[in-house]
Amino acid sequence: MRTLVYAAVAMAVMVLAFWAYRENYATQQALDDIQRLNREIGHLHERRAVLRAEWAYLNRPDRLRALAEMNYDRLRLIPLEAPRFARIDQVAYPAPDLPALSSPVDLRGQLQTPAATEDAR
Repeated sequence: MRTLVYAAVAMAVMVLAFWAYRENYATQQALDDIQRLNREIGHLHERRAVLRAEWAYLNRPDRLRALAEMNYDRLRLIPLEAPRFARIDQVAYPAPDLPALSSPVDLRGQLQTPAATEDAR
């Protein structure tokens, strides 16, 4: 009987050792994945910074003005200047679309005022 208990305990220890071994390697793999992802995020942040700098360089007003003047015959772009803008009261906004009333109901005199409600108590 004692031999059977020793064998069961030894088997349980081996199974737990195998499980701990697998969990250790799974944890190491997860940590490696996290480090790889953090490096990739860092590279993407650097790439984004470079792209933002390139965008700022390409969108310089003097460069865009020169391009608009060079391609005026094709694009017909005019420079943005203060006299070309309108005031807000000069903008014609469309009238809002209001839904049609199918059967209006007169509610006058139907609602009680708060003073009349307090008097009734």
